[in-house]
Amino acid sequence: MVQFFSSMGTAIQGAAAQGVLWGVMTLGLYITYKVLDFADLTVDGSFALGGAVSATLIVGGMNPFLSLAVALLAGMLSGVATGLLHTKLRIPGILAGILTMIALYSINIRIIGAANVPLLGETTAFTTLTDTAGLSKNLAAIIIGTIVAGLVIGALYWFFGTETGCAIRATGSNERMVRALGGNTDQLKIIGLALGNGLVALSGGLVAQSQGYGDVGMGTGTIVIGLASIIIGEVIFGAKGNFAYRLLSVVLGSVVYRVIIAMVLRLGLKSTDLKLLTAIIVALALSIPVLRRDKELRVYGAVLLGGVILYAALVAAANALAPGNSLWLAVARGVAVGVTSGVLTAKWSAGRRKIAAILGR
Repeated sequence: MVQFFSSMGTAIQGAAAQGVLWGVMTLGLYITYKVLDFADLTVDGSFALGGAVSATLIVGGMNPFLSLAVALLAGMLSGVATGLLHTKLRIPGILAGILTMIALYSINIRIIGAANVPLLGETTAFTTLTDTAGLSKNLAAIIIGTIVAGLVIGALYWFFGTETGCAIRATGSNERMVRALGGNTDQLKIIGLALGNGLVALSGGLVAQSQGYGDVGMGTGTIVIGLASIIIGEVIFGAKGNFAYRLLSVVLGSVVYRVIIAMVLRLGLKSTDLKLLTAIIVALALSIPVLRRDKELRVYGAVLLGGVILYAALVAAANALAPGNSLWLAVARGVAVGVTSGVLTAKWSAGRRKIAAILGR
């Protein structure tokens, strides 16, 4: 049991490290999705672009920190491309993002020259800190990620307090009003998309250096992960408060998301089920406003949440008491699913009987 909880703690620490690094990506997505109100799918390509650029430049001998700056600029260019497709060619925003994302796949392969580029034996931002300070890889990732995220939050808080930043926020809220006041909304959209995708690419560079390789497919599902982090951050830490607090909640949401994933994996979920778990998390988070208004749905939601907690507790107990025993694990899962299904069925049957009684009267 001690070994189980020790490994769980290590997994949570690694998840927190990845959460901070991916939190920079979430900040970029927050700009396009929340501030600019633009459904930008470019991020799946710009995230991999940042990783490809940073890894390739490091292999070529460039300073790892300078490679992150180049990755930031490359991501901004991808955002500009999406912005031009949308504003100048009048292509719908979601389609413009898809077109840029598709194009970036080929561009990333051109940059890397293969499917991936390893960083084994190369000096990265993380190996620099681990070698000089003697820190673990996870702790180095947490420190670097926290510093970068803090600098980004401070810079964004300052920028969106300027005239241009306020105009971008106003464009996301009411584009027609900004145009009526003489603002160039096309230019503001391009700036917002460039800034958002630049941060996404910066996060991609950080993640590539952390995991030790850059891959053309590392950005797959980035949009879903980012949305899940944003929603979790808003639900847990609240969407109110000043702009800096909302940005911080987004990063914390990314950390919480990664910790949840790590804990679920430690409880026996297959890694191939992560996309399904992410979709469920996003769906539940998005449905919270409806659950708050409807009492019946709140009851069903509470039962499902209780079932998830029961499942996690029983699986954890099975792993702790009998590590590697598939029979105990199967029994624990069966009990959790059976109890949850039984409660849901009983609730549904009670509701039907109540409706029948009302109709009978």
